[in-house]
Amino acid sequence: MSLDSFDYEQTVMGIIVNAGMCRSCAMQAIQQAKNGQQQEASQLMAQADDALRLAHEVQTQLIGMDEGVGKVPVHLIMVHAQDHLMNAMLLKELAAEFIDIYRQLAVREA
Repeated sequence: MSLDSFDYEQTVMGIIVNAGMCRSCAMQAIQQAKNGQQQEASQLMAQADDALRLAHEVQTQLIGMDEGVGKVPVHLIMVHAQDHLMNAMLLKELAAEFIDIYRQLAVREA
């Protein structure tokens, strides 16, 4: 992607949509683990990984285009997208911890 062919809104929405998908999958994974559905939780976490990877790829492209000199404008929607991405990353990490705790509890109760 070059700065000339860059669609700002479409690109930023790529971060927001994929970060939101990551967050949704991670939350669903926690619920599945809580209900003893470890395999489903693992599948949802894999989907969260995929969505996060896509969002991060868009972010990486933006960083590359910006070249650290402010070539890419930063509007409120960009800040919003970055906030979504950071929250998704944090939630995915926490979800992995919760899932592990639920897995350990299930083993102890068995």
